[in-house]
Order: sequence, then C-alpha cells, then structure tokens
Amino acid sequence: MWLIINSLILISACYYDKEDELYPPNSGPKSNVSFSADVIPILTNNCFVCHSTAAALGNVILEGHDQTLIYVNNGSLLGSIKHESNFFPMPNGSAKLSNTLIETIEVWISEGAKNN
Repeated sequence: MWLIINSLILISACYYDKEDELYPPNSGPKSNVSFSADVIPILTNNCFVCHSTAAALGNVILEGHDQTLIYVNNGSLLGSIKHESNFFPMPNGSAKLSNTLIETIEVWISEGAKNN
C-alpha cells in the first residue's frame, strides 16, 4: 500500500498545468528591424553567394542598402523569397527561407526599409 501511495504522489508531483509556460504565446514578428543588424545577415547567409557584387548572377546585386532597395521597391525581393507566382523563387534550387527570416525582411520593409 505504501508503494502505491508514494507512486501516486510522485506521479501527481510531475503534473505541470501552466499552459502559458509550456506553450508561450507567439510574440509576433520583431519590430524596429535594422538593415545592418538584421537584414544584412540574412542576405549574407542566403543571397550573397549569387547576388554579391562579385557574382552578380542575373544582374541582381543585393550588397548595400541602395542596391537592395531597388528590389524592395519593385517587389521582387519579397516575391522571390516568398516563392510567389511570377517571381523566380529564391534561393535558387533551395528551400524557401524560414518564416522568421521572411517576416524579418517584411517588417523591415513595412517600417520603411530604412538604412539603419
């Protein structure tokens, strides 16, 4: 009997019912996205191998704010990384970027695509 009572106590002690701690609410996309701190690392890790000044594949260069802004303004940066129809899906031959990386770029654009 003692063994059964101790087992029940141990099992009930492991119960964890704080849902907000187990499954924290999504805090949503980051705000105040910085071109230099947030966007450039994404472009460097995923785009520069083909779209740097040295490579310039497809005559697309994403190095620097001014060059990137060209593709922001014509919609092709987001269209391509989101794999939307009528755009070349990028990165070419690879899976789509993670939702977090795409959301970071979207927030940066929605905040005015500033050079900060």
